Amino acid sequence: MVHENQSIDTLKPSLCASEQEHLLYWWNDLTEEQQDKLQKDISSINFKQHISDFHECMVKDSSKSAKEDELKPLPSESCESVFNSKIDNERWTKRGLKEISEGRVALLLLAGGQGTRLGVSYPKGMYDVGLLSGKCLYQLQAERIRRQENWAREVYGSSKPIQWYIMTSDHTRGATLDYFKKHSWFGLNEQNVTFFEQEMIPCISNEGKLIMSSKYSISRAPGGNGDLYRALGQNKVIDDMVKKGVGSVHVYCVDNILVKIPDPLFIGCCLERESDCGAKVVSKSHPTEAVGVICICNGKVKVVEYSEISTETAHLRDSNGKLLFSQGNICNHYFSTSFLKNIVENHATDLAFHIAKKKIPTIDSNGNDVIPTTPNGIKMERFVFDVFEFSERFTALEVSRTEEFSPLKNGPGAEKSCPQTCKTDLSNLHKSWVVQAGGSINGEGVCEISPLLSSTGENLGQRVSGKSFNLPLYLDEQSNGSANGYHSKL
Repeated sequence: MVHENQSIDTLKPSLCASEQEHLLYWWNDLTEEQQDKLQKDISSINFKQHISDFHECMVKDSSKSAKEDELKPLPSESCESVFNSKIDNERWTKRGLKEISEGRVALLLLAGGQGTRLGVSYPKGMYDVGLLSGKCLYQLQAERIRRQENWAREVYGSSKPIQWYIMTSDHTRGATLDYFKKHSWFGLNEQNVTFFEQEMIPCISNEGKLIMSSKYSISRAPGGNGDLYRALGQNKVIDDMVKKGVGSVHVYCVDNILVKIPDPLFIGCCLERESDCGAKVVSKSHPTEAVGVICICNGKVKVVEYSEISTETAHLRDSNGKLLFSQGNICNHYFSTSFLKNIVENHATDLAFHIAKKKIPTIDSNGNDVIPTTPNGIKMERFVFDVFEFSERFTALEVSRTEEFSPLKNGPGAEKSCPQTCKTDLSNLHKSWVVQAGGSINGEGVCEISPLLSSTGENLGQRVSGKSFNLPLYLDEQSNGSANGYHSKL
């Protein structure tokens, strides 16, 4: 990194050498304060490395398709399924709850995304999909943590707190932290919630020029959820995990309304198998579903994007008629702390960047704001699953899509992955919990069960068995009445 106190004259040669001298185009028009800001912005960038990463990305993108003969499905010994054995599931769950009770489990939330595609300007985790309770994604997740602590306490008599690490971006940190404070940490002890920030990477044009967002600032974007590993080291988070005796880390994305966190079954499964790395997967709904697939590529565990697999390969089936490449990645992962520490210390900066072609706001030659209608540049990103290839004992756990995966990607009115589908999926899941616990449901409408009462369908028998409920229905931990506890209305 260039030293921040370098004068602008000192910086000119490096800008010229990297063909980025356009960054100083408006220098003489700027105030002293604006010049100082731009100088610090320029000084923070290692241009040689950044341009090298850009060219490497472009070469990789031009030959993106995976080599078909290098692709193989995960071997059976790496695969488990919640559909195989109820006995296994119960044993894994008990093992995971034991780890939770003894304080050896941490959660890590990837929360760097804004709600832009949802039509809002605040972080995605603050979004309310329209539940009866009015709870946002952050609150649902916080309450699931509280319930898991209580569940472990019920089974083992006591439970230490679950550590919750939340990786934000420059775009989301301030608003997210203020939101948690405003809502009293949703009933959690703030000492057990740790925020840290991922890096903001300069955006670059298709021609290799850094993009200006104003006359005195360079456009930047979060470096992808794979910046996690650099951030764990730089922010001393991995050291904090080790200090607190954490052995298992459950990593997930903010936008899955059905996410089970921390999932004792998943944790117990990975621990029993002595896995250093694991991933929950769902079976693809059809051969060409737009989802990344976990498989073996060139002898290593990787996530191969759907666009990298030919239609012919996507349709291949095994002797039982099941898709050969069926294990869809849902960004729900297990890592041992020792595995993460190894990645942080030895591989964090070696992970390759991927490119995302985007419409990046900029300025024209007159300094006027421009909102492009077509992609005008790229954002360079690393992905959280890029470390799978370093795993020595990987586990893929197949789970139920209807019980564990409903992402919030699109705004109201979209056909899929939108607020309405999330609300419907959660309601359908909770209806099934009532029925499985011996209750019955009447009428039409939403069914919602507070995570403080049940996080996976457990703990409902006494409340619902033999009873009939009319929709809409909201069940909390105390009564059948209106929403209770900490609420997150904007």
